[in-house]
Amino acid sequence: MQPTTAWQAMAQRPLSFLASSWPWRSVAYLSGGVLVGAAAVPVFALGLAAGLVLLVVLIGVAPLVGLILASTVVATVERRRLRLVDLDQLSDPHRPPEVPGLRGRLATRLKEPVTWRELLFTLVSAAALWWLDLLVLGFSFGVPATLIASTSGDTWPWTVFGVLVLLASPYTVTSWAGARAAMTRTFLAPRDQELGEELREVRASQTRLLDAFDAERVRIERDLHDGTQQRLVSLGMTLGLMRIEADEGSAQDELIAQAEAQLSIAHAELRALVRGLNPPVLADHGLVAAIEDYAGRFPIPVTVDLKLPERLPRKLETTMYYLINEAMTNIAKHSGATSAEVHGRYHDDLLILDIKDDGRGGLDPTGSGVTGLADRVAALDGRMRVSSPVGGPTLLHVEVPCRFA
Repeated sequence: MQPTTAWQAMAQRPLSFLASSWPWRSVAYLSGGVLVGAAAVPVFALGLAAGLVLLVVLIGVAPLVGLILASTVVATVERRRLRLVDLDQLSDPHRPPEVPGLRGRLATRLKEPVTWRELLFTLVSAAALWWLDLLVLGFSFGVPATLIASTSGDTWPWTVFGVLVLLASPYTVTSWAGARAAMTRTFLAPRDQELGEELREVRASQTRLLDAFDAERVRIERDLHDGTQQRLVSLGMTLGLMRIEADEGSAQDELIAQAEAQLSIAHAELRALVRGLNPPVLADHGLVAAIEDYAGRFPIPVTVDLKLPERLPRKLETTMYYLINEAMTNIAKHSGATSAEVHGRYHDDLLILDIKDDGRGGLDPTGSGVTGLADRVAALDGRMRVSSPVGGPTLLHVEVPCRFA
């Protein structure tokens, strides 16, 4: 899995991390932070001055006009720069339609929580963040360069110290870049309550649909098991009685034998369908045992490396089972793979799954199958990524929030 944040990059093996572009991206991010933060000071001052000039027009709140404009510019730049050390695109916040007139626009902006967060972030950036960026860069590169350049016979311990600081500098700048990016995302990421009632209703509707689907699946499984399956058993017994009455070797006996054979096949298929709708091993033993059982019946070899501290909540466990089931079914039908792997871990209130195959690749991430999987994950407030270059391999990466009771 490719890291998407600076902190994830540092969790790689040291050689992989040092050979990647993340240390240089972090240096560029912090260097840009120094420039943006230093520029924010005069921009903020000009914004305040512009507001004071307008004081004759909007008495009492005019200085906020310039400050809001300045903070919007700084926040927009920071959202774009964040891509250096956080590959998840940070979208611009939702803003209501502009109200005509300067007073109306100002009143609208002042009601938005994002406006005050942008303003606060700009103040923090101008007052502290760019100084900290400069301090980290200076300690990581300036101090070692000074100590090494001033080497003499009596100062060799300081030279050694400078070399050690320089060797640690990739981790120093990347760790602070990750912390700064997390702070920026906290301030500037859109909040759910700012996305409007419509989006919240869509999410709630999606959750209700999945709950209804699970309830309907359980009902269908129960009806098939208690109704249709029992009728097939009764039909088999009736055919057996008819065969006793028929003459052995007669045409009627052969027809009954054929009917019994077809009934046996139908019964086996129905039993497999019922077991797939609500597998008893999932209800009795949990997700790990259910996936191992499913992998044992899969047409191609599957390596299951799924380790969880305890059983998942029922809703999450069921959703994850059918997600893996559907993903594996797609592998068998479309990938041409000769082997597959299911890897899963629980870490920091996050369930992480990787489903990989050695097939031909080229999976369309906008296809109906992948979209259905993504909808299941999104309903649990999770996220899913697909990597499927032509020629393979294909990797499906899923992260879902999970808290045990």
